[in-house]
Amino acid sequence: MDENAELQQFSQDLLQEVIANSDNEEDGGLFPEEIFTRIFIDYLCDAGELEDGEVCHHQSRGVKVNGYNYHEVEGRLDLFVSIFNQKTPPVTISKNDVDTALKRLKGFLEQSSKGLYKSLEEASPAYDLAQWIYKHKNQLSNFRLFVFTDGLVTTQLKESAVIGERIFSINVWDIRRLYRCVTSGKKREAIEIDFEAQFGKAIPCLRVPEANSDYDCCMLIIPGEILRNLYADYGSRLLERNVRSFLQARGKVNKGIRKTIIEEPERFLAYNNGISATAESVRFVDNGHAIASIKDLQIVNGGQTTASIYQTARKDKADLSKVYVQAKLTIVKSDQIDIDAIVPLISRYANSQNKVNEADFSANEPFHIQIEEFSRTIWASASDGSQRQTHWFYERARGQYLEAKNKETTTARKRIFEETYPKNQVFTKTDLAKFQHTFEQIPHFVSRGAQKNFAEFTAQWTGKKDTTIVDSDYFKHLIAKAILFKATEKIVQQQKFGGYRANIVTYTLAYLSASSPQYIDLDYIWKHQILPNTLQEVIKKVSFKVYESITSPPEGKSKNVTEWCKQVDCWNKVKSLDIKL
Repeated sequence: MDENAELQQFSQDLLQEVIANSDNEEDGGLFPEEIFTRIFIDYLCDAGELEDGEVCHHQSRGVKVNGYNYHEVEGRLDLFVSIFNQKTPPVTISKNDVDTALKRLKGFLEQSSKGLYKSLEEASPAYDLAQWIYKHKNQLSNFRLFVFTDGLVTTQLKESAVIGERIFSINVWDIRRLYRCVTSGKKREAIEIDFEAQFGKAIPCLRVPEANSDYDCCMLIIPGEILRNLYADYGSRLLERNVRSFLQARGKVNKGIRKTIIEEPERFLAYNNGISATAESVRFVDNGHAIASIKDLQIVNGGQTTASIYQTARKDKADLSKVYVQAKLTIVKSDQIDIDAIVPLISRYANSQNKVNEADFSANEPFHIQIEEFSRTIWASASDGSQRQTHWFYERARGQYLEAKNKETTTARKRIFEETYPKNQVFTKTDLAKFQHTFEQIPHFVSRGAQKNFAEFTAQWTGKKDTTIVDSDYFKHLIAKAILFKATEKIVQQQKFGGYRANIVTYTLAYLSASSPQYIDLDYIWKHQILPNTLQEVIKKVSFKVYESITSPPEGKSKNVTEWCKQVDCWNKVKSLDIKL
């Protein structure tokens, strides 16, 4: 099958996924465009293009937003806007349509900076986002604007711009770019940097004499300003193969690095150990004494140095003109060796001078493989009175469900597949982390977003995986939690609170898990694949008290409900509720 035919199939599958999720009662209240945005965010998070993302739809005259993500360490706000045509084969999206979408997205940013939240309903996610932008408008300086579309964009747009002290970058993701990213066999799009075009000069280097090996190596002296700009453009994508990257993403600015940059910038090169990086290929100029461009740059050691340079320049307005960073660059010859196999080893050994917790909890981790195996072999009882049993399908990697379904060769076999693996019984790694953390009574972690919560789950699991038994009972209880979570989503949606459904759900179940665990019989739920009526009534009652609690922060706490729900103080307040059941 050629690329156009495969692209058309991918487009149809994406549309069917939106339709299937729209039909699910658990997703009640979400419009197709919101579901499309959520699926797009999930794909890009799995591909490493985004760290996280929240769906947040708002549209009015000259204003539109579909989602966002704020990266605290990088001080960067990502805003998403969707152009969802629901047409297959995909149609061409004009430059005018893209420009209009970006203009509306910028309009939301501008209006939010002027106090848009004052005219919005307090229960809407857009209210919290607009209020947060207004509150932090003087601190925000780095923005990435994303356009998501199920159509085809054929025109090129300006990728970045600097307006005053604000940096804007434009990222257009059409259906073809998403398809190529998903099917390329890589976890993300390779970073390609043209130093001459972007910074007006090549980077001088000292090349190690070639030793007939499967890699080249060279030493560079990189200006601090260039390193800062690279981090501003690509953020933690530069650190993806670093085994400590997600830990670094949560870390604080190194005080020693900051002090040197501010007080003795000319001595930074002498004081700092520098960075280690890898690349798939480079283009040398000046008889091999300078690098003009580089493909798939990854910083495997020195992520804290890079992030600290960026943060010090951003927060302290530090002058980087005298700051230089030494770098060892290893160019892996991908035609001779698997770059995805060798680079993690380089990363691990480069970091071995300090104790490193193995945080690279990838889809190939035995835990995920075991859960996947159970999901294909353990049958769940029928819940509708029929004799048909089903499986809960665990997507260890994004897109596995559709890929498995498409392997069926006839319409009849595809129908049998869907009956055996119902779409509403598909769950992902981030879903798993959400279920587990809710019942471990840390809903404030769940409220921080799917990817941040999963990163925390990874860190916590790393410390206890040797003492936790992952067997069939673990899997059955996990599915019971999934059933309970999905049923609670439906119950909360029916109460028409007007907003904060995700927060209400995780806090409600965490409260029951902490204060009234006798109401939750996971074995019963697994056996019957449904909640008893008494438990449904309890969930309904608790959800009202939880809603009242989370939407009434104490004096001195954030009035932004979304931000308040991310704090442990919010959980302590909910946990202390005395609800008569």
